[in-house]
Amino acid sequence: MSKKKNLVIIESPAKASSLRSYLGDNYEIIASLGHIRDLPINYLGVDENDDFKPSYMILPEKRRTVTQLKKKARGVSRIYLAADPDREGEAICWHLSQILERKDVVFRRLRFNAITKETVLKSLKNPGSIDMQLVDAQQARRVMDRLVGYKISSWLQRI
Repeated sequence: MSKKKNLVIIESPAKASSLRSYLGDNYEIIASLGHIRDLPINYLGVDENDDFKPSYMILPEKRRTVTQLKKKARGVSRIYLAADPDREGEAICWHLSQILERKDVVFRRLRFNAITKETVLKSLKNPGSIDMQLVDAQQARRVMDRLVGYKISSWLQRI
């Protein structure tokens, strides 16, 4: 019986290609192509009565990507999330973990500032977890952008 591969999800297909050459056959690498979820397009998507809780949806143009990610994640017990090491990348990782969550899967966060064999392998030896403070920072920014956009833009149009 063959051993299941580890799954690595990175944002860009070009970066995925580099990782394939560094990590070998025990790793399946796939690109998320950036954000896969966001606030809804046609309505506020922020519950002003519940601590400004955001409601996320899978972006229509990412449905195929999400289907591919779920297919690749089947049967894998460890998923490495390797988006950019900033608040946007952290949010992408969190959204991926939410969509791919199962009781038998462990998510580990890889952070590197350069796509070199040395930095990637070093990150793989010391994986971390998702930094929820960065996720919260990105969510706060996104919610504020949405509130300002929806609430103020209609007011400005009347001026």
